[in-house]
Amino acid sequence: MMSSRIAAVDVGNDSIKAIFGELEYELNIPNIMARDTEDRPVIGIEELNNKNPLDGIHIKVHSPALKDNNAIYRVGHLATKSSNATELDPGSAKSEEDQTLVMLFATLALDAVNEGNTNTFPRVKNVIDANYTLGTGLPLREVKEGKDAGYRSKLIGSVHQVEFLVTPKYQGLKVNIKFNEVKIYPEGFAAYINLVMDNHLKIINKDLIDKRIIIQDIGGLSTDIAVIKNRNVDDDKAQGFNLGVSESLEAIREEIRSKHGIELDSRRDVVEIITRKNDRNHIMVKGSRTSVHDITDRILLELAKKQYRLLRNVWQKNSQTEICYFVGGGANVLKEYIKTLNNNLDGYNIEFFEDEKESIWMMANAYYKLITDFVRKIEKPKPPQEPVKK
Repeated sequence: MMSSRIAAVDVGNDSIKAIFGELEYELNIPNIMARDTEDRPVIGIEELNNKNPLDGIHIKVHSPALKDNNAIYRVGHLATKSSNATELDPGSAKSEEDQTLVMLFATLALDAVNEGNTNTFPRVKNVIDANYTLGTGLPLREVKEGKDAGYRSKLIGSVHQVEFLVTPKYQGLKVNIKFNEVKIYPEGFAAYINLVMDNHLKIINKDLIDKRIIIQDIGGLSTDIAVIKNRNVDDDKAQGFNLGVSESLEAIREEIRSKHGIELDSRRDVVEIITRKNDRNHIMVKGSRTSVHDITDRILLELAKKQYRLLRNVWQKNSQTEICYFVGGGANVLKEYIKTLNNNLDGYNIEFFEDEKESIWMMANAYYKLITDFVRKIEKPKPPQEPVKK
């Protein structure tokens, strides 16, 4: 039987975060793609193979799960250079978008062709057969609506093929992806698991384990608020909102374009401008360092107020809450604005992760903990049975 490799994949609205195997390989790819043709122009094939594959992901995807089958895409960094690049739109359901699946398949295929997996998956000529045990997640709102079952059924039981076209080092390789098992977790629950447990699901944060906690996960397109009570997510109180940072990032990008004439490739460029350590909230205009503080502060403060309103409403309905953790890439963007609002207004007991990577990778880490625990349990040898006495 073909061995199955563990994959924990967070298809975030900003980027894909993935952890593979025994924590030996990670991938982080911008969640951007653009339709393309089979032959993209490249200067010199020899030069192509000296480049980083992640900077030139050019693929054809065949899958019965896709509405648009056999389409060709530029993915990630390469797609940001395209005029027709697409990012997930506000209001869209992650479980129903082709983009979610294309990005998931591309990420798994990039792991399968990685040279560290030469002995993991069978390979005949240029075709690799890859089998994965996948842990991933969906927003609470979609899980509460039962969309996780439909999403899982798209993945399981079918072969999904990714063919690398003009991609550095991997050109001409095809990866057939099958799933041994797919586990889909609600994002709020996953965040809680990551807060209190280690990779073996042993409790590492005893102070939190029996507290009443709110977890506000701010993503690109949505915000999930999980209410944790008695070590479980309270399904009735858990809520999902169509409010993320993407629209605000798009508004900043558009205002920078109209005011300064500067075209930014994607929302990710905006995130870099407002979160980088040096020259934060500054861009170069005709070679001169120029502040865009007035634009970013006004737009992000307005979003922070909306997020704070969500917190206030949920806390009022769960008055015995002891602490709220803000997690996700959106929380990292809005951190200082929400802290300032809280200091000036209600003064709730709130916490952010100062380690940027820990906040952004929280979901992928949680899925990894949950899927490895699942694999451990099914692989655990059964105790020998005593012989039946006659």
